[in-house]
Amino acid sequence: MTPLWIAIALLLLPALWLLIAPMRGARLLHNQQYHFETNDTSAEQNVAIFKRRLASLEAARERGDIDDERFKEDRLELERSLLEDTVVQARHPLKAASAGKLIVPLLMVAVVVVSVFWYQQQGAEGDLTLYAIQQEVRNDPDGSLAMYLERLEAEAERQPNNPNVWSSLFPLYRDTGQSEKAAHALERLIEIDGRIPPLLAQLAQLRFFMAERELTPDVQALVDETLEKDPRQPTVLGLLGIHAFDNGDYEVAIDRWRRAVANIEDPNTASSLRDGIRVAQERLGIEPETANVEAAQSQGVRVTVSLDESLSGSVDENAAVFITARDTEGELPPLAVVRAQVSELPITVVLDDSVAMSPQAQISQVREARLMVRVSPSGQATPQPGDLFGDLESVSVGPISEDDAENVVINRVFE
Repeated sequence: MTPLWIAIALLLLPALWLLIAPMRGARLLHNQQYHFETNDTSAEQNVAIFKRRLASLEAARERGDIDDERFKEDRLELERSLLEDTVVQARHPLKAASAGKLIVPLLMVAVVVVSVFWYQQQGAEGDLTLYAIQQEVRNDPDGSLAMYLERLEAEAERQPNNPNVWSSLFPLYRDTGQSEKAAHALERLIEIDGRIPPLLAQLAQLRFFMAERELTPDVQALVDETLEKDPRQPTVLGLLGIHAFDNGDYEVAIDRWRRAVANIEDPNTASSLRDGIRVAQERLGIEPETANVEAAQSQGVRVTVSLDESLSGSVDENAAVFITARDTEGELPPLAVVRAQVSELPITVVLDDSVAMSPQAQISQVREARLMVRVSPSGQATPQPGDLFGDLESVSVGPISEDDAENVVINRVFE
């Protein structure tokens, strides 16, 4: 950490210099101000002007140009003006050039103290320490996982409120079979970062396996809290799939795992869940899903889309047509999307994994889909008032046939 503090000191030097700089020119500025005040004749000039104007008033009264009443008013105005000029010109005694110098070192100390305190509270010193520990253990010939754990545990005592310490300890404890310590680290992380779904899901999963794959009241409470905040949380859905599989409820297991796969980003975890789905399908005596990509892509729906004659003249031929497949529950992103134009209608398209919007949400992952077709004159992907649409509920997803096609007619107006 020495280079860090050296860098902070170097950054503080310009700030301290700016505090000192005004004092370096204080003597010169004091002398200039003293010379100006000593040779300032503005007061005498104001008095001379007053006397000239008063003499003019007296002369005007003697000539009869103004009466006594007007003379008194104008003289009072001149006196008031002279008084105001005199007040403005009044000055406080000039302080010595060395006045206030004691404040400068106090301010310098305050700047350094406040800067260091702020960095300790808001800076990343703790995270840099964690990185340094990682590099030291990695470069140490005798470095080991046990050494790394020991160093992190010591750092956890010094930085109990740093979430990165606990997020580093949790997977290490979990992977080394120290479940209780892993749970403690995760609970500490939740206290710091809040009860967010990913952390709650990991704690539920850990507690689930610690309870030998049983949904204890503690685990169930965590599951319920997680799903209330995020119904698509893949870790919890995977956990529920395991529990259903262990209890022989293979259809529920398949449903939970499919929903988890649709929302998971890790390809290895997704592959494991697909393996579980195939095993569950075998237990049910149905043909299991194949891992072969080409076979998965052969699963889909052939759709023929047409425009109702009553609406044929109400939309431009260049308007966009969105042909979409969604899961029947509406919980997943669109499974497949094809874009066309009104001029191409009627049109027959194939909705399969090749036109999926995301690898995590594909039509081959579901048994049934809802077909939705929308004509968008504006070309917007989101529905707009005046768009035309048609849909078809609960369409079976399976091997694509050259002979059979589902028919969707665009026959309604979106309002």
